[in-house]
Amino acid sequence: MNNDKPTAFSVPVVDISAYVQDGTPAEREKVAKAMDDACSTVGFIQVTGHGIDDSVTDGLASAMDDFFGLDLESKKGYKVEGANRGYTAPKTESLSLSAGVEAASRMNDFFEAYNVGVEARSFTDLDLDEGDYGVNVWPQIEGYRDRVQTYFAEASRVAYTLTSIFADALGLESDFFDRITDHSIDVLRMNNYALPPGTEVTLDGDLTGMGEHTDFGIVTVLWADQVRGLQVLGRDGAWNDVSPADGALLINLGDLTARLTNDRWMSTLHRVKPPVVNGTIERRRSAAFFRDGNADAVISTLPSHLEYDNGMAYEPILVTDHIAAKLAGSRGGKLNAAAVREAARLREAATR
Repeated sequence: MNNDKPTAFSVPVVDISAYVQDGTPAEREKVAKAMDDACSTVGFIQVTGHGIDDSVTDGLASAMDDFFGLDLESKKGYKVEGANRGYTAPKTESLSLSAGVEAASRMNDFFEAYNVGVEARSFTDLDLDEGDYGVNVWPQIEGYRDRVQTYFAEASRVAYTLTSIFADALGLESDFFDRITDHSIDVLRMNNYALPPGTEVTLDGDLTGMGEHTDFGIVTVLWADQVRGLQVLGRDGAWNDVSPADGALLINLGDLTARLTNDRWMSTLHRVKPPVVNGTIERRRSAAFFRDGNADAVISTLPSHLEYDNGMAYEPILVTDHIAAKLAGSRGGKLNAAAVREAARLREAATR
């Protein structure tokens, strides 16, 4: 029997309810094994059994609608200079620069976004730099803050559950990820893929909703509309469409987890190519919760994974330095020269 026949790309589905609902050791072992298989083959996972109620995601979606429905000038009033917070207008970022690749046109990603996150002052017993964590600004919209913070807390819980599964899947101490995330740089980025009315765009061109990139940190928890647009770069070098299943969250690994595992668990490259329907761009919303790790944590390749990637381990890196280099690319327009492996995968895909 020939087992070399290529198979269609798919995102594995992992039910994590055994960790959410205190399952048996055998049930948890099964989940950890499934997670290891998913992370080592695709790097994107459809997660079910996460325990976030529909009312929470509905509240998040309505808060996003309320804010992104404002006129552009009102939204620009919530822009925060030099910080990973507040409003980002269309065509002011270029995510591919964070992955070490020049975009055809710089700062051309047409999504708009709003960022909130954990603040340094939340950790009263630590002397943390606001430059790493940021200070939130909240739109003056009734109920906005409560709806967003309710979802933020739930996404944070899911991220914690996932890193517990990761520790078991990798054979690590149960508190391994706790030690590098107990004052993590956590950010919720709410994205809207629809150009403001009156914006000129060439619909037959190569539109970029969000450029090719990897996520920066440890794990990303993504809620998204079931509207096509998200594409994931498979290990065969082809781009594949991905949309969340009913009730599922999309989970992907960040660069720091890839560094820990020496790319056995890869930080998968992805992008958003906006769908065009009847000559107009179909609206798409997503909200990405990033667990990026403690600013002062040093990330090194795990001793158990030194033999992967031909024995060429990543150099240890301070989380704050890694995040700064990535943000300087996406938001500052500076090519991230340190993203060597990501750039190589993108260039290889471009030749196929």
